[in-house]
Amino acid sequence: MLDVSAKFRYFGSDDLAEFTALQNQKDYMLARVRSFLAASPYPSPDPKDYDKRAAVLIALTDHDDDPRIVLTKRAEHLNSHSGQVSLPGGKWDVEDASLLQTALRESWEEVGLQPELVEVLGALPVVQTYQGVNVAPFVGVVPKDVELVPNYQELDAIFQVPVSFFLRDERVRTDIFNRSVGHAWSPAYHFEGFEIWGFTARLLASFLNEALGADIHKESRAPVMEWG
Repeated sequence: MLDVSAKFRYFGSDDLAEFTALQNQKDYMLARVRSFLAASPYPSPDPKDYDKRAAVLIALTDHDDDPRIVLTKRAEHLNSHSGQVSLPGGKWDVEDASLLQTALRESWEEVGLQPELVEVLGALPVVQTYQGVNVAPFVGVVPKDVELVPNYQELDAIFQVPVSFFLRDERVRTDIFNRSVGHAWSPAYHFEGFEIWGFTARLLASFLNEALGADIHKESRAPVMEWG
């Protein structure tokens, strides 16, 4: 479990009263995320509002002290984003009634996560990739002992990263993307042999900044790499 001093680094002074009430609860991180999404102004997006559309699931395990985020490594044989780390999810299908259904369906197809095991907490703002795909992120909680199995036609691996790892922001570099579409920068992390960067890292940073008051921003002591 994180010590008290670590918790204060992630919560601003305005949150002291709430933090004091939560610090004795083992699930303070999940409580904070639930509170953020319960009051979130972001509605669940309508697929009809977008052309190229997709959805991903930020699945948080219900570990008492430090929830994990479920991530995947895309198969090396794929033509698109091969070998890259991503969140469970994929493209919207005409048979999907909503983008939430897309996220849950794709999570089932990719990692074997049964939709009924996901406690959906809410949606985050739609984010556009540099390829012009509009990605709808959803946040949910899954059992810590959930059994996940990779679909090897799409994935090489499934792994979990503690939220505290990202909160420490021990990035190996900051990526700067010189392009007019998509995110302009992202942190890059190495975790147990996996590299987490690009769209996935930027999305998680934005989520943790908003939901947990993290301090993951462009400015950092890490080396900078510029991409065309």
